[in-house]
Amino acid sequence: MQDKLKRIYQIIRLGENLKTELRHSWLSNGRRESVAEHTWRMTLMAVLLQPYLKTNLNMDKLLKMIIIHDLVEAEAKDIPVFEIMNDVAAMKQKQANELQAMSNIKNTLPEELGEDLYRIWIEFEAKETYEAKVANALDKLEVQIQHNEADISTWKPIEYELCLQLGEHTDFSSVLTELKAIIELEAKEKIQQSQKQTITFTE
Repeated sequence: MQDKLKRIYQIIRLGENLKTELRHSWLSNGRRESVAEHTWRMTLMAVLLQPYLKTNLNMDKLLKMIIIHDLVEAEAKDIPVFEIMNDVAAMKQKQANELQAMSNIKNTLPEELGEDLYRIWIEFEAKETYEAKVANALDKLEVQIQHNEADISTWKPIEYELCLQLGEHTDFSSVLTELKAIIELEAKEKIQQSQKQTITFTE
């Protein structure tokens, strides 16, 4: 048992990197957000929304998925999607780096635990099961919530477009679609206020 605990402890220590790995998002007080903070609020969203999602939702799996979905960034680092979205080679390299990081995590942990977390991470990446779709939606929604809370001067030009493209991640769920509408409206109002003029948005 001591050997297993030592291997688990290695990953617990690895998790500290997520406290220092900074994302492209900024907080309302002007500080950069860490990956750990992003992940924590995703878990809060899951807990608060769970009663209104499908009754057959596997909450244990969903929470595991959220907690480990960005654990690979403790090794592979956080790379904003807008930096690679039009670069196929960079996208493939990011995916390869993250897969290698997750393989390293799996191989460090005791065999059964490592395999379990590896399977859950692969399931999240595939975004096909209900839990994976929920986790992906919460991931994207939390990002936009944080952008809405930050000063708009921190937004990249492309984020003015991305904030209105959340529907592709939530359209499988009426509840998440309603939440998306609230978040998008807040983003639109933030843009309008910053530009001090009326803007007509097309859906």
